[in-house]
Amino acid sequence: MLDIHINWLLILAANFLGLMVVLNIILYKPLLRVFKEREDSTKGALNAAKEMDAKKEEGIARMNRELMEARKKAKGAFEGLRNEGLGAQKQALTDAEASAAGMLQKAREELQAEVGKARQALRGDVEKFSDEIVRKLVKA
Repeated sequence: MLDIHINWLLILAANFLGLMVVLNIILYKPLLRVFKEREDSTKGALNAAKEMDAKKEEGIARMNRELMEARKKAKGAFEGLRNEGLGAQKQALTDAEASAAGMLQKAREELQAEVGKARQALRGDVEKFSDEIVRKLVKA
C-alpha cells in the first residue's frame, strides 16, 4: 500500500511553497507586470489611433469646407470677371457701332458731295453738248 511519511510530505510541501514564493518573485510578478504593461501600451496605442482618426476626419471635414469656400470665392470672382468682360465687350461693340455709323455718315456725305460735283460737271457738259447739237442741227 501507500505509505505516507509526514516528514517527507512536510519537506515536499515546504519545498513546493518555497519554490512558489521564489517563482512568484522571480517569474510570475515580472511576467504579470510585462503583460500589464503590454496591455496598457496596446490600449494607449489604440486610443492614440482613435484620436488620430478623429483628428484626420476633422481635418478632412475642415479641408472640404475650406475647399468649398475657395470654390465659391473663385466662382464669384469668375462671374465678376465674366460680367466685367461682357460689359467691356458691349462697350467696345457700342463704340465700334458708333464709329462705323459715323464713318458711314461721313462716307454718305462725301458721296453726296461727289454726286453734286458730278451733276454740276454734267450740267456744264450738257449745256455744251446741247449747244453743239443745236449748232450741228442748224448747219445741217
